[in-house]
Amino acid sequence: MLLVKNAIQETHYEVLNVKEDANYEEIRASYRSAVLSLHPDKLLKTSETCSSNQIDAERFLKVQKAWEILGDSGSRSFYDTELRSTRQDFLAAEVAEDLSIDDMMLEDGGEALELFHQCRCGDYFSVDSLELKKMGYTLLREGSEISMLNDDTLPGSVILPCGSCSLKARLLINIL
Repeated sequence: MLLVKNAIQETHYEVLNVKEDANYEEIRASYRSAVLSLHPDKLLKTSETCSSNQIDAERFLKVQKAWEILGDSGSRSFYDTELRSTRQDFLAAEVAEDLSIDDMMLEDGGEALELFHQCRCGDYFSVDSLELKKMGYTLLREGSEISMLNDDTLPGSVILPCGSCSLKARLLINIL
């Protein structure tokens, strides 16, 4: 949900690859699957895979921590409350301006399309099509026209922080 490249915070739900409304059994099944594939005893101990093993070990620890929180109903309830509060605080933060998709400039980076708009400090508010895809929006380009698709066709918004200063812009997404 947060689009600052340096501040993307993966939730415990994302670590376990489950929806936030998942029941205990779904969370448990996802945890068990992740543990079986990432457990350090299953990793090969060769010099060629040393960096891969380090990444897998870090991922394993994240999975363990997510299970500790989400596997217990009390700690999950507390975590959900804190998660909602954090999201509300972020969304309530002062927004310098509201933008529509028509206000954004488009750059084709090959792998992804990037939307950006210049901030008054000279840097940019930006988001790319891969980040939007994670949030359920598909960015389409036909010639010079840009449009968005969303599964549930509800309007939405994305908060875009500036790359340099503390200003934020709200990208309003109106699905037609």
